[in-house]
Amino acid sequence: MSTEAGDDTAAPAAWGEPRSRTVTWYDPMVTAAGIRERSGLEALRALLDRELPPPPVTPLVQMDLVAVEEGRVEFTCTVDESVYNPIGVVHGGLVCTLLDTVAGCAVHSTLPQGVGYTSIELKVTYLRAVTQASGPLTAVGTVVKPGRRVAFAEGQVLDATGRLVATASSSLLVFPLPA
Repeated sequence: MSTEAGDDTAAPAAWGEPRSRTVTWYDPMVTAAGIRERSGLEALRALLDRELPPPPVTPLVQMDLVAVEEGRVEFTCTVDESVYNPIGVVHGGLVCTLLDTVAGCAVHSTLPQGVGYTSIELKVTYLRAVTQASGPLTAVGTVVKPGRRVAFAEGQVLDATGRLVATASSSLLVFPLPA
């Protein structure tokens, strides 16, 4: 039997029928160029208003930007079994990705044109398991302290009933984008 990911030619019948999900994305360099032409807040609003294509990671993990203001962003994320780990719950890495995204985007919303960011530290606390039954997740990021070199943000992820499932604190390096 092959151990190649996605090779189901020798899959035992007990595994059930294979499932699939199609991911579609647009040229990420179009997004990157559009981001460089705008302040962080303007760039995020352009993504929200679909003036710019979403970054490829957003359809991959089924998340969408739904609200943005200076220092605060909100994303939603659809969870399904395609992101389950071996014990039958949503992989913590997905929740971590949401938290890293909202913390970074919250900081980005405070930056002027030509300035970027990258995470330098992310501390995540998982509070409860997430499954498909948790419903769509809502992730909110807020800036705790903006900075010219380092900024600090927090994030939280809630399930469809409003229960907190994870939190994060993040430190982000702020730097001029290369021309």
